[in-house]
Amino acid sequence: MVVERFSQSVINSGIFRLYIATGFFATLIFFVINADLYTPIEMVFGIIGVTVILKGVSNMMLSLVILLFSLDNKRTELDHKYNKDKIEAMLAELGVQEAQKINNQPN
Repeated sequence: MVVERFSQSVINSGIFRLYIATGFFATLIFFVINADLYTPIEMVFGIIGVTVILKGVSNMMLSLVILLFSLDNKRTELDHKYNKDKIEAMLAELGVQEAQKINNQPN
């Protein structure tokens, strides 16, 4: 659960989309500047190929970030929060039970 949430937040940050878009436009500028050296079909295939390769590299980077990033602190924080919420719910239930006992006592 922690890894899924972390990876989703990394994906939603947009850093990998920015990386791919930067590579795409850099390749496009490269081929426009060197237009006299390449045919149009080579340019199209080059741009598509570089974009696909950058997408693969960004997926590998995401995998490595998830693999090498230590999520133990986050896991203990979530466990602590879960246990805290559970204890608070039990205390609230105990308070209700005590109030019911007091109300049910004959005067």
